[in-house]
Amino acid sequence: MKVFNKLIMGVAAMGMLSLMSCNDWLDVNENPNSPTNTQTEYQTRLPWCQFYLNSAYQFAGSRSIYACGWLTQTSRVNRDGCSAQWEPTASLTTTAYQWFFVGSAANYPDLYRQAEAAGAYHYMAAEKFMHAYGYMLMTDLHGEMPYTAALGAVDSPSPAYDTGKTIFLGCLNEIDEAIELFQKTQEEGAMPLSAGDSWAGGDVSKWLKMCYLMKARWINHLSKKAKGSYKEGKYDEAEILACLDKAQQSNADNVWINHNDNGGATHDVLGWDEPVDYAPLFSVQGMNNTIRATKQMVDNLENFAGSGVEDPRADKLLPWCRSRKSADSPAELTWSADGKWRRSLGVDMHTTVRQQGAPYAMSWNNATSSWYCNTTNTERQNDTVYVVWKSGAKGYYATVDLLNRWNKSNNNSATTAMFYNRPSSPGYIAMYHEACFIRAEVLFNQGKKAEAYDWYKKGVQASIEAMNAKCNTWCTEDASLADCPAFAPMDQAKIDNFLNNGIGTAGDLTLGKIMTQKQIAMFYSGELWNDMRRYDYDSNIFLNWQIPAEYYTNAAALRAIPQGKMWRRWAQCSHEQNYNVTQLQAIGSQVPGAVMQDGDGNPVTWFKHDAVWSIPVWWDSTQE
Repeated sequence: MKVFNKLIMGVAAMGMLSLMSCNDWLDVNENPNSPTNTQTEYQTRLPWCQFYLNSAYQFAGSRSIYACGWLTQTSRVNRDGCSAQWEPTASLTTTAYQWFFVGSAANYPDLYRQAEAAGAYHYMAAEKFMHAYGYMLMTDLHGEMPYTAALGAVDSPSPAYDTGKTIFLGCLNEIDEAIELFQKTQEEGAMPLSAGDSWAGGDVSKWLKMCYLMKARWINHLSKKAKGSYKEGKYDEAEILACLDKAQQSNADNVWINHNDNGGATHDVLGWDEPVDYAPLFSVQGMNNTIRATKQMVDNLENFAGSGVEDPRADKLLPWCRSRKSADSPAELTWSADGKWRRSLGVDMHTTVRQQGAPYAMSWNNATSSWYCNTTNTERQNDTVYVVWKSGAKGYYATVDLLNRWNKSNNNSATTAMFYNRPSSPGYIAMYHEACFIRAEVLFNQGKKAEAYDWYKKGVQASIEAMNAKCNTWCTEDASLADCPAFAPMDQAKIDNFLNNGIGTAGDLTLGKIMTQKQIAMFYSGELWNDMRRYDYDSNIFLNWQIPAEYYTNAAALRAIPQGKMWRRWAQCSHEQNYNVTQLQAIGSQVPGAVMQDGDGNPVTWFKHDAVWSIPVWWDSTQE
């Protein structure tokens, strides 16, 4: 918005010019002592816009996943612990909003103008893509937002709100514009996209495929709408399939960020002051001692759809800890072949076990070189079976490798974290496996079961292969990690067994198998929550899912999401509520389900109503 457009040049652009890094994408060559708006050229703006935009998306995914039942917390009163029991809190809503608007979007107008003046059509296209990608994230989360009057388009510190439909159709139009611009030849003298692109290395063909994947993803969000043209806000199956024909055709087309564990000198400038080179999910997940896997997650990985065949990704997605197998070890635990590592069990959110103090925090006993729970409650002393989520980090924590040791001098105190939340974990942006699952869903719903199965299986295989490639990299970089099941590449025989016997057949394919496997492949993506809303949290479609049992005994949760309703959106960020309140209140009359009056006809501040969290965003409704 206008106020952010002014703010960013005093914060983020200053940081871009004054911070140096071994990361080539964030290096600059301007005088750091006198930075100005004009000195920050379009190729320099782009990687910072990408950094903050990707971080906003990852942060949103890391918070929304709790509503989907895959993760929980040892705490029931912090933000994510509350989300795990369907008690949304205001603290959910700020970070993704800030990192998009302040860190990324405020730079878009200048980036576009500078690129246009230089005939740098591919940078103009990248700006159009990012604008659409970021605003689609905002409308996914919050529904309504200033859009047409934002980012300096109108000189006002309090721009008017747009409806979700206006934002959604605007983003689809922008992605079409990006596609057109990426197909143009840049003018002579324009900087090549490779000079600033930190996502695809300047590969325009990958950007085009990414555009088509996002377009297919977004049109697929309209599955509750009447069938027709996407340009009219209708569900356009033909266009989805046409887009997928031009999207990723293999893992070679993927767009992902290869984060590293160097702990470089360049830090973000939005207040966290953390290095920009490691994965955003390390910051919000891998540094955390309180996160735990749920039984839903474990069951879907260990016994998918009752197949009795374990998913080879279970070892990578569930955390492990060093331990000693004994005759007293619980029978349900999974151990490494040498008996030195054990894998986490999952907290059963279908029970109220967390209200009984579970899972209790793990602690390390240096004297006995063993794990324990510091409690006299005998029922909770075995909560060490729920392994902590925390990762090591050579660059950030000065650990010797990617393992986190609770006693740095004792290897027996090591934990592994999970695949996506280590500092050098890959950051997936546009992946072939998503294209496969979207196509499988559309074809299945068209009654083309055999074709759907083919793409469903390709999606599972693509996910496994992408994950295995990173495991090979980790173990090549540090051969000692190959002894740990969390890092060792997956065995081909186990992969083949799962693909042939663990995911079902064309004859028994269900939408539930497709959508649940999509969630496993896209773990931490905001698409998990988007899909659950599209299909109304149907437990036939999201296997082993149900509303957490704690919800029914939690008065605050029942106020935020009244019984019979579902968690449909995030409330507006406090910045909007505090500084753009008049415009925010005004849009309420166009939001179906917004409570504008009380029972006596008196005006109500709709966006502060307890149950605002249960109002569907536009695409999650049948509203035209």
